[in-house]
Amino acid sequence: MRRNPAPAELEPVEVFCNTATLLHGEDDLARPETAGGWLRAHGYPEAVSPAELAALAEARETVRAFLVERSSPEALDALNRLIRSVAGAPVVRPDGTFALRPVGGDEPAAGIVRTVLEALLRDGLTGRHATRLKACAAPECRWVFYDRAPSSNGLWCDMAVCGARHKMRAYRARTGAAAGKNA
Repeated sequence: MRRNPAPAELEPVEVFCNTATLLHGEDDLARPETAGGWLRAHGYPEAVSPAELAALAEARETVRAFLVERSSPEALDALNRLIRSVAGAPVVRPDGTFALRPVGGDEPAAGIVRTVLEALLRDGLTGRHATRLKACAAPECRWVFYDRAPSSNGLWCDMAVCGARHKMRAYRARTGAAAGKNA
């Protein structure tokens, strides 16, 4: 949307989380026809039931909430519950890569969520990418972006949109309060 995309290893997380554009009220997972297009475009099976679409949207918001507040006990608990719901114990593939093992009757939605969680757990929590994949600090936005700032202190998906709105609100709050005192 506004920034350069995340590195390839974190792309599944960023792309999945950004299936909803809250600022515009758009959600690719809200209707079967838009979900089918998104699933097809990203190489996933299109045949997902309405219940699975709801589960995908819930999983997206769980991951997004975690990216907003990584240290929140509630966000951590929700992410851990999501992991347990779609994956068993992790395994190491013959090529040395990490994978989450399916649990129970594996539905297509669970496989999609597992792909996202594998990328997040493998590359988004530690190492050079730790804390760089974020959700916009604006509650009405929450667009997921990869923070390329050297200090990794970016808050807004786009300074010209969300950052400017925040600055304008803060300015109005300061000047409105000052104007009320002078009256």
